[in-house]
Formats: sequence, structure tokens, C-alpha cells
Amino acid sequence: MSTWTSDVTAPRSTWFLRGARAAFSLPGLILVSSFIGFAALAKDAGVTVAQAAFMTGTVWALPSMVVLVGAIASGAALPAAMLAVTLSAIRLMPMVMALAPEMRTGKTRQCVLYLLAHFVAVTSWVLAMERLKRVPPQLRTTYYAGLGGTLVTTNVIVVSVVYAVADALPSAVSAALLMLTPMYFLTSLWGSARERAGHVAMVLGLVLGPVFHIVLPQIDLLVAGLIGGTVAYGLQLWRRKVRAA
Repeated sequence: MSTWTSDVTAPRSTWFLRGARAAFSLPGLILVSSFIGFAALAKDAGVTVAQAAFMTGTVWALPSMVVLVGAIASGAALPAAMLAVTLSAIRLMPMVMALAPEMRTGKTRQCVLYLLAHFVAVTSWVLAMERLKRVPPQLRTTYYAGLGGTLVTTNVIVVSVVYAVADALPSAVSAALLMLTPMYFLTSLWGSARERAGHVAMVLGLVLGPVFHIVLPQIDLLVAGLIGGTVAYGLQLWRRKVRAA
């Protein structure tokens, strides 16, 4: 991998396949395990296999898919379900904003970035932010297309296959599998945080989340994230001023 940046003469198909190969990694396997849990959840909620596979390919982000299945199971109206999924997906905007500059060059078309933004989710984002720095800038969109496209396609197949045998999967196992991806994301963010503020924000979020789930259950994550992030950012500014003084 360390020689990738010098391998500019390799055809685009090679870079696409390298991205596809990156999908078959430990994070990719964790994601597959989570989608096994989702398949069981979808079947239990009365979602058909075609609908579950369609959700995987179009909604893609697992938390948003869980929110959508929950809305369907509760009989929520379509506008309410759309709003819930949209609010859940807003969290991906900072990831897209961080990833797009890593792939953009002077010749990169906007439509390509819009298309690749669909593949942005926890696992693909973490893998891309870790590995794109070793890919020549003009080939990063090709590499990420292989990575994101393979993750989506693989999990569409996994959901379709597991759906058929989901009745044999205990509910406790399904729930545990769904939790693997957020746990992986948390540990990855902790390890990749460049400044202390990132650690402070995560700790505050973990502490404040359960508190606001009791006090403000409708907007608990939003409030916990806003307060935790603001406090962490304020502490970071204060530390910079102290160092400058």
C-alpha cells in the first residue's frame, strides 16, 4: 500500500478493484454483521425482502434504515417517515464535507461527487479517510467508487439472503449485530481524533446522551451532540488562547 501513490500509471480499473478489495476488511465484515441484524429486524417488522434490499441500496446508512423500518412498523404517515429519515441522515453531512475535498481535483466533475456522496456512511467514510491519502488525487474518485459500490452491493446481497433464514436468528443476536457498527465507529473516531476536543466531545456525548434521553426523549441526541460539541469547541479555543499567551 505504501507504494500506491507512485503507481499513477496503473489503469483506472486497477484502482477500482483496489477500492473493491478494501471493502473486504475487518470494518467491512463488521458492517455485514450489522446488516444481518437489519435483515432480521426488517422481516420481523413485516418489510418484504424486495423492500429491505431496496432500502439497503437507496437509503444505505444503517441508522436511517432502522428509523424507516421503525416508522413503517408503527404505522407512521409517509411525510413523518421521510422527515425522520432525513433528520437521521443529516449527521452524514459533515462526513461528506470532510471527504469531498479529499477526492476533488481541478478536473473532477460535480456530478461524480454527488453520486459518490451516496456511498458515504460510517464504514466507507472511515476506510476512505484512512486510505485515500495513499491514492493519487486524480484516481481517488475511482478508488472510492470501488469501495462504496462494493459495500452497497455486498450488503444488498447479504440482506436478501439472510432475510430467507432470519426466523432462525434469535432477537438478542440480531440486536447485538446491529450494535457492532456504531461501536466500531466510536472506537475508530476515538483513535483517529487529532485533537483533545474530539475526545472531550465523545465523552460528553456518551454522558449526556442517557440524561437527555430521560429529560428530552424526542430530541435527546440533537441536544446532547449540540452541548457536547459546543463545550468541546469552547475548551479547544480556550486552550489555544492559553498557549498563545
